[in-house]
Amino acid sequence: MSAIDHYINAIMEWGAAEAREDGSAATEAHHLLLAMAADEGTAAHRVLAAAGLGRQAIRDALDREFEHSLSAVGVSVASFDLPKPAPAPEPPKFGASARLAIERGYAAATGKKDLRPAHLLLGVLDTEIGTVPRALALAGLDRVDLMARAREALAGNSW
Repeated sequence: MSAIDHYINAIMEWGAAEAREDGSAATEAHHLLLAMAADEGTAAHRVLAAAGLGRQAIRDALDREFEHSLSAVGVSVASFDLPKPAPAPEPPKFGASARLAIERGYAAATGKKDLRPAHLLLGVLDTEIGTVPRALALAGLDRVDLMARAREALAGNSW
């Protein structure tokens, strides 16, 4: 198994662990982003860290996105004493946004032998709709700038 295969498997496993922690029935793109932020030593991690996006910062941005989405339909999280989500009892399935993120990551590379972690980060970031772009926007981050940083890392041939 190649290094990228090990990386992809690890990110998918860590993403599934993030989904279980959230009580989610599916691993989605934002769970993969959390996993990438926690995996030190890759260009994807360095791009996220340089933007101030460690795992906790991403978690905070996702919490703000959740609150914002609820407020859009007139629900205030502050009005309720919501319990922490219970871990999902079964392993989560691989969700549509995660599947699309992986596909976009593969498409960003010229071939599997050229695929690197920053390609997968590009796959997660390369969408204008969904939880990830909303969370990044609410955190005051420019998704397009993050994508440019990931491409710069790739141009520097960085793992």
